[in-house]
Amino acid sequence: MTDDEIRAVVRQVLAARALQPATTFSEGPHPSHVRLGMVLPTPAGSPCIIEPTVTCNNCGYCLSAGH
Repeated sequence: MTDDEIRAVVRQVLAARALQPATTFSEGPHPSHVRLGMVLPTPAGSPCIIEPTVTCNNCGYCLSAGH
């Protein structure tokens, strides 16, 4: 593809996305930001559930969908 063809494709994609309705946070939090209620938090100072070789610092990774 030439540079002009690539630019045309990019413009088409951007134009198509511009026509899509925007999502807002008023619709609710993104699923990756929701904390899982079924997992108990690990006490600070104990081994991390995700990486047991390090100490838990309560980052919340184990309580989320991984984001």
